[in-house]
Amino acid sequence: MIDFPAFTDKGPRKARALMFQGTSSDVGKSMLLAGLCRAYSRRGLKVRPFKAQNMSNNAAVTPDSDLPPGPDGEIPRGEIGRAQQLQARACKVTPSIHMNPVLLKPQTTAGSQVVLRGRVLGSWRAKDYHQLKPHLLPAVLDSFERTAADADLVLVEGAGSGAEVYLRKSDITNMKLAELADLPVVVVGDIDRGGALAAIVGTHALLNESEDARVAGYIINKFRGDISLFEPACELMTERTGWPWLGVVRWFEGASRLPAEDSLALERPAVTDGRGLKIAVPQLSRVANFDDLDPLAAEPGVSVSWIKPSTPIPSDTDVVILPGSKATRADLEVMLREGWDIDIQALVRQGGRVVGLCAGFQMLGRVVRDPLGIEGEPGETPGLGLLDIETEIGGEKQLLDLDARDRYSDCRVSGYEMHMGRTAGPGMSQPWLLLDDGSNPPRPEGAVSYAGRVAGCYLHGIFGSDEFRSAWLSSVGGQAALSDYEASVEAALEELADHCEANLDLDALLELAK
Repeated sequence: MIDFPAFTDKGPRKARALMFQGTSSDVGKSMLLAGLCRAYSRRGLKVRPFKAQNMSNNAAVTPDSDLPPGPDGEIPRGEIGRAQQLQARACKVTPSIHMNPVLLKPQTTAGSQVVLRGRVLGSWRAKDYHQLKPHLLPAVLDSFERTAADADLVLVEGAGSGAEVYLRKSDITNMKLAELADLPVVVVGDIDRGGALAAIVGTHALLNESEDARVAGYIINKFRGDISLFEPACELMTERTGWPWLGVVRWFEGASRLPAEDSLALERPAVTDGRGLKIAVPQLSRVANFDDLDPLAAEPGVSVSWIKPSTPIPSDTDVVILPGSKATRADLEVMLREGWDIDIQALVRQGGRVVGLCAGFQMLGRVVRDPLGIEGEPGETPGLGLLDIETEIGGEKQLLDLDARDRYSDCRVSGYEMHMGRTAGPGMSQPWLLLDDGSNPPRPEGAVSYAGRVAGCYLHGIFGSDEFRSAWLSSVGGQAALSDYEASVEAALEELADHCEANLDLDALLELAK
């Protein structure tokens, strides 16, 4: 049994709640809920997001966790899926571990690291995890109660498809949660990929009688074109399911200005004009926190291209950025297999730049060791050898909000650490950053090669600092045009809320919540 602090206020739930389940993954639930969070918050409601279980290597640091206080009394940080962090931001509230109590971070094709309310439980193979899930359910329900206790409205997001009935016994995030928490359900289908009619009708066919009774209606998402041509399909869906049609949400053009939930978004080709500074990012198999690149991609004069397997890094690339990864050694082997290491070495010889963030920083060194097998099989893997450093995976997970100063531009930067590795070596004598954590002298962070063309650090979110991003782009031959990245995200959230208002009857949806 998993031990966790129990919620003591077990009185009647005051908040209304409404659950949104998809017909599959990537139907746009997370973004839809972010828009609804902002739209209902603008109406004066205290809105909170909730997702029982999220599978994503895109994570955000929270100020709370279930871990005991440290020796100095400080509360250790936790982590949740990036989508719930964005939804919390849409609600204009501080993110909490209780908004996403179970976070799965895929490390291999058959296993993930399991994080329960900010605590790393360990790595579990998929089959074993299904046996663990029933033991997590009390913590999930407790976190839902905590979230609802501080809200007028809780918008609950399911995971994947709500009709995976073969997983019914171990479900903690779709229909079982809806039944235990007494939640009405809205089913969301995605017409952009096609097959929305079959997906909605098929979902209905797979649900049992009690599950079907919970469905309050369905929404079709990501629509392009003439809705009048699609109305007969909606009439047919309602006829076959008995579910009310709650609306069609048109394609939101501002989606690219908001952080994506998971790496499925990287399967869509980037749209660029081929001009300006060219940044290439190898698409690693276990890429993590790839939203580090969002501020650069938002710059009009910067082209950020994700390089897919079996594709060489283009020879006209100006900068290669190695992103985070949940399995550093495994992704190093991917780089070697794809020949990207050769491309990167050639780029550096020709005067190009390379930046590594978190796991990408570790990859730039001489070797990455994992003696305990934390991220896979125990062993060590040679790095790219571009920095004179070595990394060993192990120790307590570092979850920290950080402020620092760039040694080269003297600009302030802010972000967070989220890793389990320890890096050392002669290359650390020439750090990239100086941390503003109260230490005297300031604690160094990261490393820069002596020629200055290779740099890396553990700080996620570094490019979100506007002054630093502008200075860094100038140093690598680019030019910044975006003066306030955070304001652009806020503007996109406002536009998304307007989009939800224009496409859905929010009063009718609110009436469904209970």
